[in-house]
Amino acid sequence: MKRLLVFYCLFSWIFIPGSLYGQGEDERGARIWEEDITLPTYLIDEPGKNPRFFYGRAYQLAQGRVYPYPIMEVLTDEKVNKRYRALYLENDFIQVSLLPEIGGRVFTGLDKTNDYNFIYKQSSIKPLLIGMLGAWIAGGIEWNVFHHHRATSFMPVDYIIEENPDGSVTAWVGEIEIRHRMKWRVGVTVHPGKSYLETTMYAYNRSPFIHSILYFSNAGVHANEDYQVIFPPSTEWVVQHAKEEYAGWPIAHETYERVDFTAHGKELGTDGTDISLWKNNYQQISYFAYNYEDDWMVGYDHGKVAGTCIVGDHHTVPGKKFWTTGSGERGKVWDQILSDGQMIF
Repeated sequence: MKRLLVFYCLFSWIFIPGSLYGQGEDERGARIWEEDITLPTYLIDEPGKNPRFFYGRAYQLAQGRVYPYPIMEVLTDEKVNKRYRALYLENDFIQVSLLPEIGGRVFTGLDKTNDYNFIYKQSSIKPLLIGMLGAWIAGGIEWNVFHHHRATSFMPVDYIIEENPDGSVTAWVGEIEIRHRMKWRVGVTVHPGKSYLETTMYAYNRSPFIHSILYFSNAGVHANEDYQVIFPPSTEWVVQHAKEEYAGWPIAHETYERVDFTAHGKELGTDGTDISLWKNNYQQISYFAYNYEDDWMVGYDHGKVAGTCIVGDHHTVPGKKFWTTGSGERGKVWDQILSDGQMIF
């Protein structure tokens, strides 16, 4: 008898501030459709024909087991206009799109009440050799399941669109992951008269073996000098990967990821460094909230008076992370590498 394992996750993405208030039920409901769009795309060469067996290769401190997937590691500078099939979900408050041909990621998220992109909107498809199989793009929301950043995040997935009896609409994306023969699917739902999108993830162990499962949603937003990340007030500490380093939150005085935040604060004219502010993080850095008892985190643009709130039951989705390429000169280099010169985090 095969062992079956199902894992369920729920997120709500809420837009701040105005669109949350005074909203009535939308008589037209929500709608969903498919549409071809054209995007500037930097081409990659055909993947290798022979899959690589595991030879001890590491991938971001994890085992880089890719067989039987091909490696997509030859990038080009050739930029063309390429057609993609997009899935659109919309109501009076928001419009969301997904790209099944690029991992099923959420590609855009627009708050229609203030024309604010609450999810980072790429102007082009510009892959870099960051993914487990090579080619990978930043921006949108990437679904990472089973092992680290998902191996197939730059590959096509299956999809279906649904109109639900309650008036909501759902786009399902998913695949059978052939390294472990396990299956996953993510549903993105937009409700009538609601200014948030809801995501649900199911994972299935189709094999006769016990496998571990890792899942996280990797969301990008537009960052600038006015941007701040807000963890719940009970978060007093942030940690590095594997809990190797700790720093105070939001004011750090510690040395963390080779940054002396006491000295950095003196340069800023402050006692310690407010690391919740994007502009104060000059280099690539990660912060995991040392907190498992709250259900939300926020990214807020004080200049645009808008932002993104992520809500999820901490019993099933306890993690909260702030990661940035940095606001300094090295970070600006990554802006050019990962996008066509826009600011990203």
